[in-house]
Amino acid sequence: MKLFSHLKQDIPASIVVFFVAIPLCLGIALASGAPLFAGLIAGIVGGIVVGSISDSALGVSGPAAGLAVIVLTAIQDLGAYDVFLMAVVLAGVIQLILGVLRAGIIGYFFPSSVIKGMLSGIGIIIALKQIPHAFGYDKDYEGDLNFAQPDGENTITELVNMLDYVSPAAIAVSMLSLFILVFWEQVLSKKGKFFELIQGPFVVVVLGIVYQIVTLKVAPDWAFSPEHLVTVPVAANFSEFIGQFQLPNFSAISNPEVLVTAGTIAVVASLETLLSVEATDKLDPKKRVTPTNRELIAQGSGNMVSGLIGGLPVTQVIVRSSANVQSGGQTKMAGILHGFLLLFSVIMIPHVLNYIPLSVLAAILLLVGYKLAKPSLFKKMYKLGYKQFLPFVVTIIVIVFTDLLTGIGCGMAVAFAIIIRNNYLNSHFMHKIDKEEGGAHKVTMVLSEEVTFLNKGAILKELNALPEGSTVTIDIRDSFRVDYDVYEIIANFKRYTAAEKDITVGVLSNKHFDVADY
Repeated sequence: MKLFSHLKQDIPASIVVFFVAIPLCLGIALASGAPLFAGLIAGIVGGIVVGSISDSALGVSGPAAGLAVIVLTAIQDLGAYDVFLMAVVLAGVIQLILGVLRAGIIGYFFPSSVIKGMLSGIGIIIALKQIPHAFGYDKDYEGDLNFAQPDGENTITELVNMLDYVSPAAIAVSMLSLFILVFWEQVLSKKGKFFELIQGPFVVVVLGIVYQIVTLKVAPDWAFSPEHLVTVPVAANFSEFIGQFQLPNFSAISNPEVLVTAGTIAVVASLETLLSVEATDKLDPKKRVTPTNRELIAQGSGNMVSGLIGGLPVTQVIVRSSANVQSGGQTKMAGILHGFLLLFSVIMIPHVLNYIPLSVLAAILLLVGYKLAKPSLFKKMYKLGYKQFLPFVVTIIVIVFTDLLTGIGCGMAVAFAIIIRNNYLNSHFMHKIDKEEGGAHKVTMVLSEEVTFLNKGAILKELNALPEGSTVTIDIRDSFRVDYDVYEIIANFKRYTAAEKDITVGVLSNKHFDVADY
């Protein structure tokens, strides 16, 4: 992968991802009960360290909302943030080991219908979560993807509550931002290279900053109060900035609770990463395939570094990755550059970042959500039939009303149920001859190449449906694997049911078949 061959596309994309990442890093840190700067550290490490080691062309890593509850509970249970950091470092070590052991192969076992459902579900939940921010109601933290919220509310009640806190300024800014974003993409981007190089999200963020600065001086009543703006920690000097980094408590390395926390973080972070990898690869216009074992090693390295300097655990994150794809990112350089932009901004221009209205970022994310859950995708999945559509729609519904991992689990359960049903139905082939010989129906049942205990029901149902006086031949010569359970039901049918119904049973097999053996 030539990192510097697509800078014209990667630089604008990195700027968009940078603007999306700032509030997400801060919001997830807030929800995790960790220092706000810890979220920024994780974003920086996810971009620079993980991005440099990973071979994912478009994946972007950082702190994940899916780990927020785990982190919050762990910090409280372990009693100190530096003890928790030790667990993050150990989680990274575990992920490195998983990568070396080639555990990344798990990522290839998620059905396409479930991954597409995950993308659409996340798109819908992003849109639903950003509507309150667009209206000026910012109680829920940025980056929350769970139905149930830490404040006791949920996605639906939040939409109702926002009606009591509507801000005309927020609505005006978010609607104008949405208009600019759509107009820029649909019209201006086709007018010349300048409009391709300068992305719409960058324009609306700059306008949001200008709006806040101007209104503070000219019309303070229309300016946003601090709780409706990005809130990056501002250090008074370089020493204070360095003081925001924190070392882990190495003496806690043998603490059993730390080890359990590390294992939990490693498993959940790895699973979320593998899911994001699959989803991002599907979004990639070039359909490149990310080496999943290499990705686990990259994530493990990132978590070790993040834990060593005071950051939250990192995973590959679909919100940032999809923003990268939609902004035209071409190589992993976009993700790496977004990490450097985060680092530069928190050192040099934190005051400027704190002028960005959350309603502007809400407009950007609303568009990201829409693109992930386009109506055309629903129509396409429906046309593919229920075997694809059912896991797809179940995954979406459960994600929207619970959380990401629960949604994936339910979607997988439905997909497996369909596989089992198909296996049940396709266990054999029945060929019935219409003519009668001596008044008896002649039936041939040819079993498939592999017949397991899951197929017992279908085979037994067909055998029991044979009329009295029939002749049935069961052909298993082309079956390379037949479970004992299947032989047993054939033997029992021949010994008991067939005798009672005067059915003649013949078995064609490459090995000797004796009822007495079963």
